Amino acid sequence: MKTVPQALAASLVAVLPLQAGEADIVAAEAVRSGETWRFEVTLRHADEGWDHYADGWAVLAPDGTELGYRELLHPHVAEQPFTRSLTGVTLPDGLDRVTIRAHDSVHGWGGAEITLELR
Repeated sequence: MKTVPQALAASLVAVLPLQAGEADIVAAEAVRSGETWRFEVTLRHADEGWDHYADGWAVLAPDGTELGYRELLHPHVAEQPFTRSLTGVTLPDGLDRVTIRAHDSVHGWGGAEITLELR
């Protein structure tokens, strides 16, 4: 038998939204355009508003060097997942893959990453 506080807590859990965790990269594409690259990246995050939202993503070399960064300037509460691009990224000669990772305003870097083979 549940006590009143237990029943109240159970009913509150049922109606409260899940808190946003880390931002996840769910898809990415790299397209060469002359000497630079364009990245199309789709990410998912349960944005809660200005206090907790996905605020950027980065293109990383295999050694962790940041090669490009796309800042996200506002929450995307009603638009999940969403895709944004970054153009004009210069990659070192001979680089054959990059990793894309997301950042959110509370957890920082984390969540699912994607590694792209460059062609």
